[in-house]
Amino acid sequence: MNPIPSAAVNSNDIRPYRIETPQAALDDLGNRLALARWPDELPGMGWDYGVPLDFAKEMADYWRTAFDWRKQEARLNEIPQYTTTVDGANVHFFHIPSSVPTAQPLLLIHGWPGSPVEFLDLIGPLTDPAAYGGDAADAFHLVIPSIPGFGLSGPTTEAGWTSGRAAKAFAELMRRLGYDRYGVQGGDMGATIAPEMGRLAAEQVVGVYVNAATMGFIPMGQVDEDTLSSLTDAEKARLARLGQFMSQRFGFNMIQSTRPQTLAYGLHDSPIGLLAWTAELFYGFGDAVGAVENDRFLTNLMLYWLTGTAGSSARMYYEGAHDPAAWAPKEPSPTPVGVALFEQSDVAIRRYAEQGSNIVHWSEFNRGTHFAAIDAPDLMIADIRTFFRGLQAL
Repeated sequence: MNPIPSAAVNSNDIRPYRIETPQAALDDLGNRLALARWPDELPGMGWDYGVPLDFAKEMADYWRTAFDWRKQEARLNEIPQYTTTVDGANVHFFHIPSSVPTAQPLLLIHGWPGSPVEFLDLIGPLTDPAAYGGDAADAFHLVIPSIPGFGLSGPTTEAGWTSGRAAKAFAELMRRLGYDRYGVQGGDMGATIAPEMGRLAAEQVVGVYVNAATMGFIPMGQVDEDTLSSLTDAEKARLARLGQFMSQRFGFNMIQSTRPQTLAYGLHDSPIGLLAWTAELFYGFGDAVGAVENDRFLTNLMLYWLTGTAGSSARMYYEGAHDPAAWAPKEPSPTPVGVALFEQSDVAIRRYAEQGSNIVHWSEFNRGTHFAAIDAPDLMIADIRTFFRGLQAL
């Protein structure tokens, strides 16, 4: 499946798009899964050494024998979707206008290893709240892109695609769609891109709402004893979670930030390798197995496998790690920012977030994971509505 149209590649036009997967690609995937060569593992280690063999085998077997990609493909094709070329890169996006005339435009940005598949459960309630027991005044026009180099946007073809460059591309996308005032939501890598949009397009972005936020929302380096003693118990727990993540679970980031091309061979050639590598993140390193159903996980995974973008998406970590602008001090953003923390994964601490962001909304929930739009969509939907509704009073 090639997400980049063969015609008008250099055009600024917005082009309708459908996912049309060649049967040969699915047959090839089935053969690769059937011929998997499995490693050994130490007994009784659970997730301590990484993705357990039993988990990987069971997921791969489900992928090969029970997962129905054609059903998922048809579901995705029910959503209006398009491509356009921005700054030399193909950008794929879902665009779901609300029928409510007063609806506010809202851009939803995924992270890694995510995709717009994360937001499927948000589309109906956010575009047509009245149909889901909400207030029509909370309606949004939704724009849900794939980050350049990720999934249906296809691989990038040149260096330099940082989160800042992606932010500029998405601001241009919203301009092309005719939206001169809009909100932005982002999680994970999207929680880096979204605040950048609030800085570079402050006149257009009415507010930024983030979850799974790290850069700009956490301490960089050691926290001194005086500061530590002043943190709340919840903040100390988040700091401990951050420390554990950095010491035990940061390997994927280090590899993708330094040798993404070396990693790409395994992820591009082996569906088992891609499954295991992304499961490390999607399932919270074993902390929340089952929070994301198999079909949703595999639908997301297919968008990387079929487009060959596992390596291209990993390159954004390298670009960020080698981008001086990403590490330079930033002036506080004037754009209002809302932050949501979900209990099982988030590590943001308000005093650090306030150093660079205009925090006007802060929510903490006792359930949900890194992929809250999937496993806690009710909480996210309600909080997004609350945040943007509150901006009207500012």
